[in-house]
Amino acid sequence: MITTKPTIENKKPLALGFIGVGWIGRNRMEVLLKNANTSALMISEPSEENSVEALKVAESAMRTSSPSEVYENKELDGIVIATPSAMHAEQAIEALKSGKSVFCQKPLGRTASEVKEVVEAAKEADKLLAVDLSYRYTKAFKAIYNLIQSGEIGEIYAADLVFHNAYGPDKEWFYDIKKSGGGCVMDLGIHLIDLALWTLDFPEIKDVKSHLYHKGKKLTFFDEHVEDFASVSITSEKDTHINLECSWNVSAGQDAVIEARFYGTEGGAAFKNVNGSFYDFTAEKYKGTYAETLVSPPDDWSGRAGVVWAEALAEGQKFDQESAEEFIKTTKIIDRIYGR
Repeated sequence: MITTKPTIENKKPLALGFIGVGWIGRNRMEVLLKNANTSALMISEPSEENSVEALKVAESAMRTSSPSEVYENKELDGIVIATPSAMHAEQAIEALKSGKSVFCQKPLGRTASEVKEVVEAAKEADKLLAVDLSYRYTKAFKAIYNLIQSGEIGEIYAADLVFHNAYGPDKEWFYDIKKSGGGCVMDLGIHLIDLALWTLDFPEIKDVKSHLYHKGKKLTFFDEHVEDFASVSITSEKDTHINLECSWNVSAGQDAVIEARFYGTEGGAAFKNVNGSFYDFTAEKYKGTYAETLVSPPDDWSGRAGVVWAEALAEGQKFDQESAEEFIKTTKIIDRIYGR
């Protein structure tokens, strides 16, 4: 996992390039410029509307429609990628080969083989590679992680993780498996898989069973549709049982249901969203019928993963083998969910 030291004042700002400044890309750029010692030198974005909005925040940035010009800029320390999923692996590899560190939106690749290629490029270039697995960086989930790592609730034998989104993506490419790599599992379930595996120290997985649906009908192949509901059962080599559910456009009774519950031999713990919010979370510890709140809102966590990457980059951190292997392990599970 990326580690950081306190930032040193008066250091030269990191020079960053941004490929893709739609809503998520602009948000990550704004957070980086506000909360890390960074400057935006270049923006690559085909949409005029998105570019205009981004340049309101990064007024001195140079705009180009060609990612190649961003890779070729020798002044850049790092590149932030927030484009459609099909582009991530290729763009990350090009950025790394050009000598830039990379912070990429998830998924890093649509398949484990794509992710391995990116990791190999990062290793060869000895450059810091990070993925925006943002829920790790909420105060609420970090409290759950620390609680479990401390051993206070004993050995974890089961976990239930859910991400139901009452809405679906508004971009057509999400629904094309060649462009997206998958449906709600790739979009939402990747966060659940990452949180479960990270908390349990990335155990070896011996069994994965999945049930994938499109508009209520079970999917067996993905030529025309991607899944909008998934139920997945995962068993580790230590027989820890992990249940995952995720969906788009589900009748959830609220905007979203986002939860991660862990059951241990000495107690339990839960990470939960508040009143259907996509942004507000609590962390709770359980012992029998007793519940203790560990963390409550507010927590301005959006974009924090990028700030952690930038701080590590500023401190000179290079390729990180541990986190790179985690990216591969997570995507291997996704491949197994899709039967690839």
